[in-house]
Amino acid sequence: MAGRHPPAVRRRGRPPAHGGPAGTQGSAGPRRRRDPALRTRGRDPAARGSHPRSSPRESPMTRKSLWALPPVAVLALVFLYPLALVVQQSFQPDTGGTSLQPYSDVLGSAAFREALWTTVWLAVGATVGCLVLGFVLALIIAFVPFPGARSVARFIDVFLSFPSFLITLALLFIYGTVGMANGLWTDVTGAADGPFQFLTTPWGVLLAEVTYFTPFVVRPLLAAFSQLDTAQLEVAAGLGARPARIIRTVILPEALPALAAGGSLVLVLCLNEFGIVLFTGAKGVTTLPMLVYSKAILESDYPGACVVAVVNVLISVGLYGLYRVVSRRAGA
Repeated sequence: MAGRHPPAVRRRGRPPAHGGPAGTQGSAGPRRRRDPALRTRGRDPAARGSHPRSSPRESPMTRKSLWALPPVAVLALVFLYPLALVVQQSFQPDTGGTSLQPYSDVLGSAAFREALWTTVWLAVGATVGCLVLGFVLALIIAFVPFPGARSVARFIDVFLSFPSFLITLALLFIYGTVGMANGLWTDVTGAADGPFQFLTTPWGVLLAEVTYFTPFVVRPLLAAFSQLDTAQLEVAAGLGARPARIIRTVILPEALPALAAGGSLVLVLCLNEFGIVLFTGAKGVTTLPMLVYSKAILESDYPGACVVAVVNVLISVGLYGLYRVVSRRAGA
């Protein structure tokens, strides 16, 4: 019996049948628990030094790129390709070859300078008029309670979808040479002609543009006024501030971003307006779009028309970039 080992020693690693206190599981010592990280280390590709197999499916970015190809192709075919042809034609005079002669002829002409000046002052004047009139209308709709204010706001949204020549025709029916206003005047006074002859002048074009583009200023202003805290207005009124001061110190600072965004958009649209000038029949009013029309259709000067079109596009793109920057800062 002295030469035999105890069962606990002969059977290594086997714990006693009935357990015992910690640290008494035999002479082999306590069993070590394997770290879960060690168990999964062999399964981790990075731990074995190998790379995971690439999935046979395409990545989400690749699928998005494939879905974007059809609209990009349509845009390039419908818009970019004709625009590239216009730019190419602007460098090809009627004598043949490629040169800057069309640009020197058009940019140095008095007709182009006059058309550029007319386009700029009409666009700036219409923008200023739209800002003033739009701000007043937005103030009335937003802060002056009257029956039908919500209907007027909805009508402004519908008005934005109207074509520009429709507004011009409406003004012709009212203030035209044989319009209702002149007809009423001749019926009452017996005169041969009515007093309203301004619609065929630059001022008639300006009136039509202000009438048509003012809702493009009213809409962002109404959105800005809806975010205005009315408690500020109540506090200012409670402190004795008059309406003019409340507008100047409380409302106007909140409306400046919306005014800037709406004014930038109106300026871009007025620079490219063609239907209003054409339908008013204003004498002596030639804008850049009208100059493109006259050179291409009336004079058959296609290189000159393309030069004017390229200049108009460059101005419009620059102003549109300004509009995007202003509208992004305004949150419109």
